[in-house]
Amino acid sequence: MVPSDRESLLWKRMELMTRSVIVTGGFGVLGRAVSAAFAAAGDRVARIDFAPAVQEDDGYLDIGGVDLTDPAAAQAAAAGVADAFGQIDILVNVAGGFTWNRLADGGIENWDRMYAMNLRTCVNMIEAALPELLKQPSARIVNIGSMSALAAGSGMGGYAASKSAVHRLTESLSIELGDNDITVNAVLPAIIDTPANRADMPDADFSTWVRPAAIADTILFLASHAARGVNGALVPVSRGHD
Repeated sequence: MVPSDRESLLWKRMELMTRSVIVTGGFGVLGRAVSAAFAAAGDRVARIDFAPAVQEDDGYLDIGGVDLTDPAAAQAAAAGVADAFGQIDILVNVAGGFTWNRLADGGIENWDRMYAMNLRTCVNMIEAALPELLKQPSARIVNIGSMSALAAGSGMGGYAASKSAVHRLTESLSIELGDNDITVNAVLPAIIDTPANRADMPDADFSTWVRPAAIADTILFLASHAARGVNGALVPVSRGHD
């Protein structure tokens, strides 16, 4: 359906309004790229991370030392953002982790760790931010899945299973929240070009890896009005050169 002139004008006004964005895992390489993309678009950005906050005078609201595996900690962080910004419009769940571990070497402990870092952090932050997101028109939730969860290789079982759970969470929530004018989507990166990954795989062809900025661009699109019709999508991001 073609929007009316009035609807188009309203959306243009909304696009010009400053949105309030939470980026979990905001102090890491990908979190910084995502935060910078939203800030460049004129949005207010809160970066939440387990690492301690470092005063950088860069315009972000930084909340460090937050263990998002703890629901109470996630609730406190979300409340802090709502108090500072007055609203929460967009939540991007970047926080997570990775370990390569064969079952014979790690057992269930590694699987529990991967679920805590990748799924539990995501669930807790969504639950904490949801009351504020429900107050806003066209709120957005974007999660970070993984292409490796589509077909897990050796040593990837725990990580892939936890990210697959993020995929299912995304699909389920997209239906649960669809009537509330909230879209829920996930991006599925391939190997991300970070200093840590280069150090771990020094013989790899880095030119084939995904740049953090390319992932950030995809997230920015999913959070925009242009992606209003995209809901419950698992979007692969398998390439992205500068």
